[in-house]
Amino acid sequence: METATIIAASAELVWEILIDTHCWPRWGPSVKAVRCLDRFIKSGTKGHVRIILGLWLPFEIMDFVPGEKWSWRVMSIPATGHRVEVLAPEQSRLVFEVPWLAAPYLLVCKIAARRIKLIAERG
Repeated sequence: METATIIAASAELVWEILIDTHCWPRWGPSVKAVRCLDRFIKSGTKGHVRIILGLWLPFEIMDFVPGEKWSWRVMSIPATGHRVEVLAPEQSRLVFEVPWLAAPYLLVCKIAARRIKLIAERG
């Protein structure tokens, strides 16, 4: 299952927002803080995210294609996928992918997509 939004910003800018762990709490409704040695994630990056309830959960970046997509596991469970598609030099499509069993999490992803859109379009 997926949700997508069109953003009036380059795919490169949207990608940078997605892979910058310092930005995650700004756009991720369920992420309150991040502990990670890599500011910009890559394949195999590991760290911890603090969620709304204050718990720190381990994560690992699994599928990673630079400039295009990444997915992760949180507590060793497959979580969301993130994809950026080029539509034009200053227009991109952001896609969040959610496992079928986590369908209700699409609402959280829609909020995240709106936040990323605001961040990217404001520059």
